[in-house]
Amino acid sequence: MKILGIDPGLRITGFGVIHKQGNKLTYIASGTIRTPDADLPQRLKTILASLGEVVQTYRPDCAAIEKVFVNVNPQSTLLLGQARGAAICALVAADLLVAEYTALQVKKAVVGHGKAQKVQVQDMVQRLLQLPGAPGPDAADALGVAICHANNSDVLEVLGGLAPALARRGLRVRGGRLVG
Repeated sequence: MKILGIDPGLRITGFGVIHKQGNKLTYIASGTIRTPDADLPQRLKTILASLGEVVQTYRPDCAAIEKVFVNVNPQSTLLLGQARGAAICALVAADLLVAEYTALQVKKAVVGHGKAQKVQVQDMVQRLLQLPGAPGPDAADALGVAICHANNSDVLEVLGGLAPALARRGLRVRGGRLVG
């Protein structure tokens, strides 16, 4: 399974592609999409078009993206959400299933605890994927998102198979918990 991870940003969007076979993860590619110093619509267009090119080039089987966190500045949060929306549109336009993970989930999956610093994520991504050097921070975060999905995809597949039976019993999953 080829997984595309996305770390959304309005100025810099990171992407990372890995291959998962059994428990083995292999690095395929990573990089960043830098938007021009332009108005918002032009920046969103760049993210949409560039991620479309990434998908065409690497042909992933699925994608995962980091969820937006609420920031001190509401305007920054809104702009990040719009960049994330453009990224998700590029992924679903390519008919990819898209999983979403919080920064805490990604850091736990990659480093082992949710309060890890960016340098720790870069170091662990380098080790897990046996890279000759540390990737840049945005690419490392995107690779971390892909690694997080690789670690969770088996669980999600099992839960997806159980969903119809649970729904017939009036149960559903909310916030990671089974509720009736």
